[in-house]
Amino acid sequence: MIKLLPLLVIVGPTAVGKTDVAVRVAPRTGGEIISGDSMQVYKYMDIGTAKPTPDEMAGVPHYMIDVVDPDEDFNVARFQQSVEKYIGYIHDRNKLPILVGGTGLYVRSVTDNYDFTPPGGSSATREELLQIARLYGNGRLAEMLKEVDPAAAGRIHHNDTRRLVRALEVYRATGKPISNFQYCAAIKSPKYNLAYFGLEMKRESLYKKIEDRVDKMISRGLVDEVKRLVEMGYSRKSTAMQALGYKEMLDYLNGLCTLEEAVQLIKRNTRRLAKRQMTWFRRDERIRWIDVEKYDSLDEIADKIVLEAEGQYGTM
Repeated sequence: MIKLLPLLVIVGPTAVGKTDVAVRVAPRTGGEIISGDSMQVYKYMDIGTAKPTPDEMAGVPHYMIDVVDPDEDFNVARFQQSVEKYIGYIHDRNKLPILVGGTGLYVRSVTDNYDFTPPGGSSATREELLQIARLYGNGRLAEMLKEVDPAAAGRIHHNDTRRLVRALEVYRATGKPISNFQYCAAIKSPKYNLAYFGLEMKRESLYKKIEDRVDKMISRGLVDEVKRLVEMGYSRKSTAMQALGYKEMLDYLNGLCTLEEAVQLIKRNTRRLAKRQMTWFRRDERIRWIDVEKYDSLDEIADKIVLEAEGQYGTM
């Protein structure tokens, strides 16, 4: 029987306190943290992505933070490949990998058997689609994709020519949506020995924490951070600049709304994100949920996770 490598996972909605708990769990388990956030991989985007500061990292090694430039293509397939390498690297040093984040598909690409390698298309098809984009704009590609793969059309931004073309290419080559190649349902065997925890709290409490966090982002200089990114040449065309908090601030800087309106939009959109995150994670029956409001401190929550992990893995 193959012995599976241990992987401790902490998930939950934005602002619930995942990082704060993880940095308390890590020293007690000999653990090192891998970020499971789709936006913290981008350099120069610190405040709006709520990256932990060096002080907040508390000396615990963190991976998958500041990996690529904001205009560089990055996707779940690259994330999966990188994280699996880091898991091996951490284990080779007799440490415990702790995957922490709220981006559901990114986390699940690691915990489950996802395959992001659909068959290639033809260069002729690719050139034909690119010619359509040049002549009629990306809107035409988006309309074509919506007809055959509405799920992908809803995920891919109209400015992302490469991904629009790729999704259409896959459909023409296989007759199947690109999403069909993202999960190998036939593979039931687990990849890791998972100790899987989720943090939750009452919706009203979480929404208050979200609003406080957004206010803190503004006071820490989110507007100036977005200004610097624009000065560096990054625009709305960059996938990273579509991130929550950045697109709203771009609208403010472009005179499309007031600062107060932008802040209220960020708060509203973050609340909606948290709701979607909980809907995603609630579907996973492996997750052991912890109501953070039932504990007096983050240390008590960390103690519970450490105790359960030790029960599963043995003394660490």
